[in-house]
Amino acid sequence: MTPEEIISTLQKSMIGTLGETLGMEIILAEMGLLKGRMPVDHRTKQPFGLLHGGASVALAETLGSIGANMLAYPDKHAVGMEINANHLRPISDGYVTGIAKILHQGSTSHVWEIRIEDERGNLCCISRFTAAIRRNP
Repeated sequence: MTPEEIISTLQKSMIGTLGETLGMEIILAEMGLLKGRMPVDHRTKQPFGLLHGGASVALAETLGSIGANMLAYPDKHAVGMEINANHLRPISDGYVTGIAKILHQGSTSHVWEIRIEDERGNLCCISRFTAAIRRNP
């Protein structure tokens, strides 16, 4: 598959999911590296007009999970075990971009770091996602 076909396939896989509801888009998909973006709008803001921390975590987990499953395929699949996030800077509009990189690729677990930045490249949230890697049935 070409990089464009991979991104198209991943984007189609989000139809009917939280990712689609929150307006997430995959913009780069390589083995061990993913980039996605999400609007800061009525779907992703908390009542005070700022990006909701849960929306940031949803973006982080989506990118980490997709990345882990890309590396586990075709004999295995990934399921989320743990995620944490530190929200560092408030965002009130525009888009945020998540950059997910593999930190540890073991046979039974993966650990990913996800940096979420505003449109100026300022770090807004840093997250770590751990996935269990399981054999397909």
